[in-house]
Amino acid sequence: MLKLKINKHLLECGTDEAGRGCLAGPVTAAAVILPNNFKNKILTDSKQLSEKKRDLLKPIIEEQAICFGVSHVMMEKIDKINILNASILAMHKSIEQLSTTPQLIAVDGNRFKPFKDIPFETVIKGDGKYLHIAAASILAKTARDEFMNKIHEEYPMYNWKQNKGYPTKEHRDAIRKHGITKYHRKSFRLLPEQYKLDLKIVKNP
Repeated sequence: MLKLKINKHLLECGTDEAGRGCLAGPVTAAAVILPNNFKNKILTDSKQLSEKKRDLLKPIIEEQAICFGVSHVMMEKIDKINILNASILAMHKSIEQLSTTPQLIAVDGNRFKPFKDIPFETVIKGDGKYLHIAAASILAKTARDEFMNKIHEEYPMYNWKQNKGYPTKEHRDAIRKHGITKYHRKSFRLLPEQYKLDLKIVKNP
């Protein structure tokens, strides 16, 4: 059973990101403040849940949360500042959207940078320990999946609807065959043999 939050006396937000290890698309983060009476038996780390369950939880979280924010950081920014900094920036941007200022930020993982003067605590695998971080993981994952489904229509040959931009064999085979798009992260090692290839950027088919 997940705990509601770290400190029961403070107004806490949980924050998490999705898409950090992808070859294409944004890194997406969410921040969520849940009420003290929030309960949900199936809510846990988004990676442990089916797409159907994540889609079921999304409106419940949005409706019952005190407030929430979701933010994308796009490929160009990832390439410019690196994926760790982009992930933290996405979290900061989502916290900034909160209509209520939290007294403590609970962060999934072990790396974060101070946001304004709000205290924070990093929690390794926090999305499997605390409800507000798990809720943030659901909102981040569903928002990013929605984005990838949308751009799949533009470039169906990469099958982003299925792989969501992760480095699957299918995705890498499509990069070998078709080259890269404006949605690929140029700073990432898109193919194991990338140093041998002159990757072309494909326009809209």
